[in-house]
Amino acid sequence: MEKIKAIFSGTDVEILERANVKNGFLKVDKIELRHRLFAGGWSDNINRELLVRDDAVGVLLFDPTRDQIALVRQFRVGALEDDASPWLLELVAGMVGANEELKEVARRETQEESNCEIIKLTKICDYYGSPGVSNEKVTLFCGKIDASNTGGVHGLAEEHEDIEVVVLSYNEAQDAVRSGVINNAMSIIALQWLALNKKSLLNAWD
Repeated sequence: MEKIKAIFSGTDVEILERANVKNGFLKVDKIELRHRLFAGGWSDNINRELLVRDDAVGVLLFDPTRDQIALVRQFRVGALEDDASPWLLELVAGMVGANEELKEVARRETQEESNCEIIKLTKICDYYGSPGVSNEKVTLFCGKIDASNTGGVHGLAEEHEDIEVVVLSYNEAQDAVRSGVINNAMSIIALQWLALNKKSLLNAWD
């Protein structure tokens, strides 16, 4: 475990200057900093632009009785040039507001985007999606649902959401990861976690 243990912490970074340079749909800060080096001493001054984001929550909706996965499909501007389609199959997901509990966000976003109710909620992991350019941290959950009447189009009109719910069998969802049909990190991480932990999850949910 010594090889995994962190050598440095946040105290080994010196912020020399920080200023907000964009504050629209995206917030961007320009930062000048220096940090300690593995070989000793300090780096030269480094200039970086940081995409500042609230933390996010993603929920893998799983019906263990039917062995089904409920995903959502919606337009994503980041996939605008995708060869197949900019409408991606994803987890239910949303941003964490001020003073919100992560599980509260998971339940709210599940209701808004899929019209499902979470019966049980199990944490999967925390991760940084793109730490080279953004501070956003994502928390993933697996939510137990009843998918018997799941489907339709949902989302909040005021947030320009047009979200289709797609129900797949467990095997179909895993095949979609293998084939690249599911091609976003949040969904791949969650579905691979389920592949590794399905038996223990089902035991915990009994």
